[in-house]
Amino acid sequence: MTRNRAALIILAIAVTVTLLQYAALLPTWLHRIPEAMIPPFATWLDVIFNFVKEDLGLLKFTRFLTGGLEVVLDASGNVFYGKRRWPNLGPMPWTAVAGVAAVIGYYLGGWRLALLGGGTFVWTALIGQWEIAMETMSVLAVAAPMAFVIGLSLGIAAWRYEWVDKVIRPVLSVLQTLPFFTYLLPAVIFFKVGPTAGAVATTIYAIPPMILMTTLGLQKVSPEVVEAGKMSGCSKFQMLRHVYIPSARTEILVGVNQVIMLCLAMVVLTAFIGMPGLGAKLLAMMGSFKLGRSFEIGVTIVLLAVTLDRMSKAWVVKQPVHFEKGTSWVNRHKTLVVAIAVFIGFTLLSMVLPIAGTIGRGQDFSQGKELDNLIKGFLAIDVVKDVTYGIRYVLNVWILNPFRDFLLSIPTPAFIMVIVAFAVWLGGRREGIIAAIFFGLVAMSGWWDRSVITLYSVLAAVAIAMLIGIPVGVMASRSDKWSRRVLLACDTAQTFPSFIYLIPAIMLFGITATAVVGSVLIFAMVPLTRYTIEGLRTVPPEMTEAADMAGATRMQKLVNVQLPLALPTMAVGFNQAIMFAFFMVIIAAFIGTQDLGQELQRTLAGTDLGKNFVLGICVSLMALTFDLVIMKWAADKKRALGLP
Repeated sequence: MTRNRAALIILAIAVTVTLLQYAALLPTWLHRIPEAMIPPFATWLDVIFNFVKEDLGLLKFTRFLTGGLEVVLDASGNVFYGKRRWPNLGPMPWTAVAGVAAVIGYYLGGWRLALLGGGTFVWTALIGQWEIAMETMSVLAVAAPMAFVIGLSLGIAAWRYEWVDKVIRPVLSVLQTLPFFTYLLPAVIFFKVGPTAGAVATTIYAIPPMILMTTLGLQKVSPEVVEAGKMSGCSKFQMLRHVYIPSARTEILVGVNQVIMLCLAMVVLTAFIGMPGLGAKLLAMMGSFKLGRSFEIGVTIVLLAVTLDRMSKAWVVKQPVHFEKGTSWVNRHKTLVVAIAVFIGFTLLSMVLPIAGTIGRGQDFSQGKELDNLIKGFLAIDVVKDVTYGIRYVLNVWILNPFRDFLLSIPTPAFIMVIVAFAVWLGGRREGIIAAIFFGLVAMSGWWDRSVITLYSVLAAVAIAMLIGIPVGVMASRSDKWSRRVLLACDTAQTFPSFIYLIPAIMLFGITATAVVGSVLIFAMVPLTRYTIEGLRTVPPEMTEAADMAGATRMQKLVNVQLPLALPTMAVGFNQAIMFAFFMVIIAAFIGTQDLGQELQRTLAGTDLGKNFVLGICVSLMALTFDLVIMKWAADKKRALGLP
């Protein structure tokens, strides 16, 4: 039986079951699984966690580690923002930090990057956000190196030992799809509320890409380089230190870039567990609907994200400089010497001129109140009110609510069969079985309706994002100039911490379902646009020339030649859009939803670790289903088209 035929049969059964439900002929136990049949997964997990925590002594061990981590975080906090702890050196003057950032930026990418680096910290100080920004940076300075070291070590182990790779791969797949709330509660229980738990959750969240990129880089080292190292008599450690790691430098540094960006994104989100800094301030301002102040903090977070992203990417492409034997230490480390000189110079200046060290509340240039009034005035304009109300009404009343109600009306077995039919059609029998198992577990979790509402938000947002993102990508791909501009916009948008997308959605649509879907679709539109451009730009020129010679119109060439060849690449964009949407819809729980994200947020107020993991696994299983199916379809499509 072919895939299409099998998928159609499964879909026909699902439609029949749904129609029986609408005709009130379906038994109740087939519409929703009775509560009596739902296994108490949360209770079982709580028993396991309590056994590990108390009987095996994991809590005592983690609390012992907490003491050491607190010392490191206190020292980092002292240096960055003057926390009164050892080594009693801080706070660093804002001028010194800005000067060093400018020097590093110039070394990595010239004057533009120097202006970005220095300008970011100047903005942060002048706008009156220096201390809260340094609270965030102090945790980032601890979490990112820890994630790098642990990720690099596990990546090397996975590359060297096949059994480690087999064990770690499925764990990484789950970790990369777990909602961030699932990281927070265990961190709080085992490492206390505040910066310590924030640092642990951030570190764990950022480890997976470092492991994957390290393993990938080491696997790609050419046999010729390895053979040369062996012929020179290198030991195993020397081979790793002097041959493999230098050869995998590019991939490892890409992993570093991902670690930094994920750490910054997560350290903002750990505001939910008492982590001070930019995230906590942004959460407080958004909670009190002070959108002007929220906007200022959002700009600071974006500038920090873009600066760290650009600098780490510039580090990836910058090749090491080699010096002749006998070159002095100063000449070999000019940038370091200049950075130290700048730091000392501005530190001395701050002792003479206090404003060069700290900027008080009365000295900053914050325009938060003015922006609040400006935003409120803009939103009060009749035309703006009419447009936003119209969009909100159409989306809520005509599209979103009916779509949600329709999905909730489908009997659980029929819903699972629809997902299985989709998986069989795109991926095959194996993917259909996996989809049935994964969604079956979601149904048995006891959180089916919440899961369906989560999925409804994801599907609605991705569908609207496709309607906008794909046409933008198609139009941009026709011109090198516009391709570069749109890809630059996509790169920039991808560096934004996810919290930022809530601000425009709340500003325009308030606390509504439209705001939830709006924030998710902005986040999901970026990969769709990016991979549409990349897919269309990589279509072989001879194929488009053949279409031109055959007399095809521009639309015929696009539909019949370019899009079919670009689809495998575009599938990566679809996949990332869905993964981003699952991530963002959990964050959108802050707006006020009735999905798994809202329940996950509630678990942070207690110690329901079992419930927290059940909810997180539900999100992960749904996301993994789409990930496996779409990537299998993309691989099959590439193979059929003879693409690499």
